[in-house]
Amino acid sequence: MSLKTRILDDVKHAMRARERDSLAALRLITAAIKQKEVDERIELDDGQVLGVLDKMVKQRRESLEQFELAGREDLAEKERFELGLIQAYLPEPLGEDELAALIRSTISELGASSIRNMGQVMNTLRSQVQGRADMKAVSQAVKQQLGV
Repeated sequence: MSLKTRILDDVKHAMRARERDSLAALRLITAAIKQKEVDERIELDDGQVLGVLDKMVKQRRESLEQFELAGREDLAEKERFELGLIQAYLPEPLGEDELAALIRSTISELGASSIRNMGQVMNTLRSQVQGRADMKAVSQAVKQQLGV
């Protein structure tokens, strides 16, 4: 079952169970997926759906931080709920050791030796770590291993 189908099935389940909060969050997810499909005139595969979910997680984390700084615990709680629900669809996150090993093997496979090869390394890694690691952290780790 594709990720998109799983999300749509969960929407139906939330409707039947009358889970208002879950339904609202799931509708946000389906709307984001549908928006990307309409914008690009394509049917999203699992990798692209993970990209949408990854972006939504990043947005929720930033909003959560802002709400906590502003003392808006009501809004922060809503963001925490949505963040948890979205993360349930993402694969298991990579540990630091796993990520470092993956970066090392990719660098050696590609024969990368300097910062000029960073784009190539990142493009190769992107498909392997999508939804499993923060791309900003991956970028920092790649720079570190390339000796920048």
